[in-house]
Amino acid sequence: MSNDQDRWQRIKERLRFELGEDVFSSWFGRMEFEAIDNGAVRFSVPTRFLRKWIQSHYADRVLAQWQVEEPAIARLELTVRSATMRLPVTKAKLAEPAVLPREAREAMNGHGAPRASIPFMPVHDTLGGSPLDPRLSFETFIVGRSNTLAHAAAKQIAISRRGDPLMFNPLYIHAGVGLGKTHLLQAVTWAGNSGDRRVLYLTAERFMYGFVSALKSQTTLAFKEALRAADVLVIDDLQFLQGRSTQHEFCHTINALIDAGRQVVIASDRPPADLESLDDRVRSRLAGGLVVEIGSLGEELRLEILKSRIAAARVHHPGFEVPAPVLVFIAKAVTHNGRDLEGAVNRLLAHSKLTGQPVTLEMAEREMRDLIRPAEPKRVRIEDIQRVVARQYNVSRSDLLSSRRTANVVRPRQVAMYLAKVLTLRSLPEIGRRFGGRDHTTVLHAVRKIEALTGNDAAFAEEIESLKRQLQE
Repeated sequence: MSNDQDRWQRIKERLRFELGEDVFSSWFGRMEFEAIDNGAVRFSVPTRFLRKWIQSHYADRVLAQWQVEEPAIARLELTVRSATMRLPVTKAKLAEPAVLPREAREAMNGHGAPRASIPFMPVHDTLGGSPLDPRLSFETFIVGRSNTLAHAAAKQIAISRRGDPLMFNPLYIHAGVGLGKTHLLQAVTWAGNSGDRRVLYLTAERFMYGFVSALKSQTTLAFKEALRAADVLVIDDLQFLQGRSTQHEFCHTINALIDAGRQVVIASDRPPADLESLDDRVRSRLAGGLVVEIGSLGEELRLEILKSRIAAARVHHPGFEVPAPVLVFIAKAVTHNGRDLEGAVNRLLAHSKLTGQPVTLEMAEREMRDLIRPAEPKRVRIEDIQRVVARQYNVSRSDLLSSRRTANVVRPRQVAMYLAKVLTLRSLPEIGRRFGGRDHTTVLHAVRKIEALTGNDAAFAEEIESLKRQLQE
């Protein structure tokens, strides 16, 4: 045994020299030699995550080093140490700090306590990636006019190989609910993991609570190393990323990956400029890549999605048939998003299987009533308001954001601030920040000024209404 321990010490020194002290300490510092038995060298580690990571990334390297010392070694076995091999619970509790580090409190909610509605997630759960849906692949994604560019960009990343030059980094996809963002991100993950690259898919929530867990358990180095080891990092629902320290870590992570030539893919429900809660540096870095919007689903695309979903359902339910007039009706009537279309197909299938009656147009009209929603008003962005107002009054957008006080700039600026207040959900301080960092009292003064002018000047009131119509069309 002593000879085997000596061999292990020599191997560890070589690994430390090859990998560096930080990486070695993160992954091998708590790896203990157990025994050599029947051509296998056995080790134990304290967590399942360490076992999985070493098996995936370092097992061949460790085995090769052992074979240098002992050629008869044929395989490496890793086990998780049992609870009886650990410290008693009372001692472990005494070893824990009485108060979480400041960064952990800030990352959770700014008040030193985790959110009650979301369970605290172990770091190894996060680094294993968020769950993937096997149905969300490129083969099942329906391409139409509104998503062609997003699909092409995602496919380009998926087919790339390690070492290929990156066309755009990061890729940032934004769209409303149910329009295909998550489908594309998971398709990239499925395709990438089947090749020679390591693709890590995380929701923003998983990233956030994984980071907090790492702070609490003092394993932030392992957390960072695992993230930076990915060839492609995929982050979904970025709009949910909160906490100053978490955002800083996210910024450092994407900077490190991009600078190292690794691919980053991100999805959100709004463009980078509209992520008011994110640090300016993060938004700037995100906007520096390829930003693609997935538009609303056109009727032709909705019809193709319906046909695809019904074909998939027919694999398990061969007798499921939907007449063409019913498909056309649903494609025209259910316009909100792809999830409503899937819900419509599920209703037809349930009716057909549970009642034994064929699908008819009358039945579809009855079953789809609550899915037929009135058209939502167009979401107006402050950037759109600034662009339209600048064009209307023959000034530049930079004039609206500047400190100039000339009459030909002040009035358009006040009009733009007023429209931002009445056509968006942004607060006065937010609007002020988007107009060159002005105070909210300046915005309030502009709103009251324009309201007074529209009440006294019919021609000016019509001018404001015309601008509203342009922005809402």
